[in-house]
Amino acid sequence: MSRLPVAERRERLLAAAFAVIARGGVAAATTRAIVDEADMKLASFHYAFASREELLGELVEQVVGAEATALELDPGAGSTLEEILAAGLRRYFDGVRADPARERAMFELTQYAMRTEGMQPLAARQYARYRRLAAEALAEAAARSGCAWPAGTDQTAAHLVALTDGITLAWLADTAAAPTSTATAEDATVAPTTEAATADATTTTAGVRTATPIMATVATTDPTGSPAAAATAAADERADAALAFAARALAAEAVTVA
Repeated sequence: MSRLPVAERRERLLAAAFAVIARGGVAAATTRAIVDEADMKLASFHYAFASREELLGELVEQVVGAEATALELDPGAGSTLEEILAAGLRRYFDGVRADPARERAMFELTQYAMRTEGMQPLAARQYARYRRLAAEALAEAAARSGCAWPAGTDQTAAHLVALTDGITLAWLADTAAAPTSTATAEDATVAPTTEAATADATTTTAGVRTATPIMATVATTDPTGSPAAAATAAADERADAALAFAARALAAEAVTVA
């Protein structure tokens, strides 16, 4: 580890910090927790970063620069604007469902930036990027369907970001509240929309794995109708309905180009 280049050391620590935050929030991302996640010695941390705050600041910068759009257009989806938007929103939300821990980490880092002196502009930049990417997708969707946005693409993009943010946060809250049961981590099946509540549960977020404890509190996914499965199914149904509403609402803002 002592021969690891500083740049690679920093990347490992950033990935480890993201994994810890995804699992336990920013408060859990102590220097010790981060180096343990990265399988590094504590002394190694200070060769890469002057402080935890420096690492978190760079992590916020990194995730802002890498964040994708809230509308992932499918080249072969639909012909009407509403169909194109609906398909794009479903693709976006498929990503949320596939990695809810990442989405929680993103919200955590946004809140951290908003509360930390000198980092507030990063949170503003994060949402400016969201709106810019959304505007690009909306312009493409309008061009493919022969429509235009009378209020302007930028204004409609702000609506899209607000809608997807709200739908995502509501789904994360609903699935986090799903009933859990205590079982051995080897025998239990972890739901794709929840993960172990213990801080040292197995994860592959940001490409880093940690040791699985003997016992972990995990969400059950019993297909016969467990409370956890029912709660997750209900959250999915609400999210799907909200996504369909968002597609209709956004399409209603457009006009057909003669």
